[in-house]
Amino acid sequence: MSIRVVIADDNALIREGLVRVLERGGVTVSGVATSADDLVGLARAYRPDVVVTDIHMPPGEGRDGMWAALELRRTNPEIGVVVLSQHLEPEFAHDLVADGTTRVGYLLKEKIAEPGLLVDAVRGVAAGGSVLDPDVVAGLMSRGRVTGPLAGLTTREREVLALMAEGRSNTGIAESLYVTVPAVERHVTGIFTKLKLQRAGAGQHRRVLAVLAYLQAA
Repeated sequence: MSIRVVIADDNALIREGLVRVLERGGVTVSGVATSADDLVGLARAYRPDVVVTDIHMPPGEGRDGMWAALELRRTNPEIGVVVLSQHLEPEFAHDLVADGTTRVGYLLKEKIAEPGLLVDAVRGVAAGGSVLDPDVVAGLMSRGRVTGPLAGLTTREREVLALMAEGRSNTGIAESLYVTVPAVERHVTGIFTKLKLQRAGAGQHRRVLAVLAYLQAA
């Protein structure tokens, strides 16, 4: 299935690089924007599967790219959003997932040159998942606040939950922690139980709720 994206960045070299990386990965670039206003207009006109945007964009040169992403999530929730940041800004990750962690991604620009990373993130978001840069997750964890139901999680369960926030599958988590998939499944079940998500619906939905709880408390 072909994935269509609209990209936005005010730097011509980065725009060209994004187009090249995505097209080489089999993703169709439907439009290219140079400002936050253009991004919103193109996204509404082309109805892409995902938009990829820098946080800091004209016309205000502040966080207008993030504003555009939040506006699209509010008015067109069927469009996935991947935001790119030059620096680690965990508070923007909080803003992005404030209304849920489905179809959303947050990546550091320095990582998008890695083969396949951006393409995998776009595909994951288009499929309804969440993809957070590991350094963003680490930044959230470094705040050291473990409150509410999260305080009842074991160290291993918090590690598993952090990897879930990065968009890892149970298999991916097992490979990262050098444990078996059944062991990860037991930890995930423990997380759901302690966060009182036993009856929250399908497994993927519970993962989203667990990640949201983690990000909001980090």
